Amino acid sequence: MIHCTEDMALDIQTIRKDFPVLDQKVYNKPLVYLDNAATTQRPIQVEEVVSQYYHNGTGNIHRASHFLSDKSTMAFENCRDIIQNFLNAKHREEIIFTKGTTEAINLVAQGFGEVFVGEGDEVIVSEMEHHSNIVPWQLLCDRNNATLKVIPFDDNGVLMVDKLDELITEKTKIISVTYISNVLGTINPVREIIAKAHQHSIPVMIDAAQAVQHTPIDVQELDCDFLAFSGHKIYGPTGTGALYGKKEWLEKMKPYQGGGEMIERVSFKETSFNQLPYKFEAGTPNIIGFIGLAEAIKYVTAIGLEAIAAYEEELLHYATSELLKVDGIRIIGTSPNKSSVISFIHEKAHHYDLGMLLDKLGIAIRTGRHCADPIADHFDISGSARASVSFYNTKEDIDLFIAAMKRVVQMF
Repeated sequence: MIHCTEDMALDIQTIRKDFPVLDQKVYNKPLVYLDNAATTQRPIQVEEVVSQYYHNGTGNIHRASHFLSDKSTMAFENCRDIIQNFLNAKHREEIIFTKGTTEAINLVAQGFGEVFVGEGDEVIVSEMEHHSNIVPWQLLCDRNNATLKVIPFDDNGVLMVDKLDELITEKTKIISVTYISNVLGTINPVREIIAKAHQHSIPVMIDAAQAVQHTPIDVQELDCDFLAFSGHKIYGPTGTGALYGKKEWLEKMKPYQGGGEMIERVSFKETSFNQLPYKFEAGTPNIIGFIGLAEAIKYVTAIGLEAIAAYEEELLHYATSELLKVDGIRIIGTSPNKSSVISFIHEKAHHYDLGMLLDKLGIAIRTGRHCADPIADHFDISGSARASVSFYNTKEDIDLFIAAMKRVVQMF
């Protein structure tokens, strides 16, 4: 399995063979999959390891002494080691398995918030957050009579980080921001945000759902306090993901859920909790899903995230320049520092109509408000169409997309 040429450029045709789902027709047209920000496809290597475990049998982890349980436990915990190395976490117990980014943020909002956020305190998020990084904090603030404050962004989609200095007060307890916007594509200056916060001893959570598959992340170098990502965004199974948290914070937090595995001892008088990371992993997890996630991370690591980022940036610039040649197009999010997302509207066509007609031509994009209502409100639009590229996309995919766009726009 060779993924790079001699000059370390990606061997796209070899990579695409690992994704047979891309080699199909939709409505008798070749499929062009440009909805990668919503979910990525899975390589055959992930499918094979998942299928192998279902075929050969599994046992519940940590709870039995038989062969299948031992085998499943070793594979499951190996995934924790792989994620630790992938993020360069200092301790393996700083990796908590979750269903995805959404659950990870809820875990922190609940477990951290119930200990450290009280009446009159403040939580800061940004205007460009996914609902998953807004609603959990709103719920916390409602429960504890705290205040949610917002870092704005400008009309180019650039976060106004200078506003953070005036937003931070002695009542600020945590800041939670996205690394890369799922709508604007903006790559936020998270290092600057973390540095500003830490000057006031304020912890920072990073939503890396749109970042972990596009750029290398070193949590020790970032010095973030929490970071979350989803497996299905990085070519792994749905229903998997992880939370990284600094050990000193995780030890002080309350458990997010109660049940099996997260306990040390239970009586009707009181319960003592398990050690990290199991304190936050109640119940039977998606064992085989995490085995698949480990394989997905191994897959992208073998290719190299630096090579992936360089190629996707090339595709992004090409797609952007070609899309702007289509009459009536306006791109939403024009930050000079962007990842592989292009959200756009047409002066005459509704975004839903664009998506529906493009689908009939074999082009899969996203339409709507993308679980980020405040962004649509900022630009006073009902929603947008969104094309998002991956390293398995090609310039030929972009050409087919642009040709389809021109054809669809002519209808309006």
